[in-house]
Amino acid sequence: MTTSVTRQQVLVLYLATSALDAKVIGWSRYDGTGRTNPAAGDSDEPPYETGVEALLDGWRLFQVSPLTPPYPGSEYETSFLKHEFLFEKLV
Repeated sequence: MTTSVTRQQVLVLYLATSALDAKVIGWSRYDGTGRTNPAAGDSDEPPYETGVEALLDGWRLFQVSPLTPPYPGSEYETSFLKHEFLFEKLV
């Protein structure tokens, strides 16, 4: 008897703005199935152009980073990527 086990795949997309249809500017992938072994920097092209494209491909959105305004005077400083969206697929 073969038992099917559900595993999780995680996709982290960093978008240019807080809108889900904004352009992807950074990404990470993690595969809990063990079928693939993605690594940072292993692709020059994002897996999707926007977060909406990931939804259309079956990814489920499960977290959005909170919007926080910049501190006065820090609007043009380089920092972390603020607009992080986490997606999952159960396979």
